[in-house]
Amino acid sequence: MMGKKKDLDSMYQELMNNRDTKEDAGARLFKFFLGLIMLAVGLFMIFQNINVSSTWGMGGYFYHIGNFGISNGMIMLPIIIGIGMLFFMRKRIYGWIVLAIGIIFVLLSVLMTTNIHWKTTNGYVFLIMFGLTAAGAGLVLRELFRKD
Repeated sequence: MMGKKKDLDSMYQELMNNRDTKEDAGARLFKFFLGLIMLAVGLFMIFQNINVSSTWGMGGYFYHIGNFGISNGMIMLPIIIGIGMLFFMRKRIYGWIVLAIGIIFVLLSVLMTTNIHWKTTNGYVFLIMFGLTAAGAGLVLRELFRKD
């Protein structure tokens, strides 16, 4: 009699576990997409409150060596030389290398002269922005790393 009761209890537990996972699949998917939407709205609101500006090309210098500074205009020189090398030399790999170095210098110069400023906002909007982002990230991560 005890063996049958244990079998019935284990079958009941298995049935309840299976039922929960089948019913829970739709709810889990809903929570995941709800979290994704909350995360996207929160990040959108955060990025809407950021001003990005650059001082590139305003007499700034990309790099200083002692008292000598390489101006932002001078870093265009490797790009021009690289383009010339592509048309002049038979082995174009050197031209591509010089051109790639020039492009990297320009991108670094723009990134190094970029300023990011936070717009003035009130506390309520601040809490909504970061609260939505945190809650959405929490829901998404919970559903992604859930162990069943």
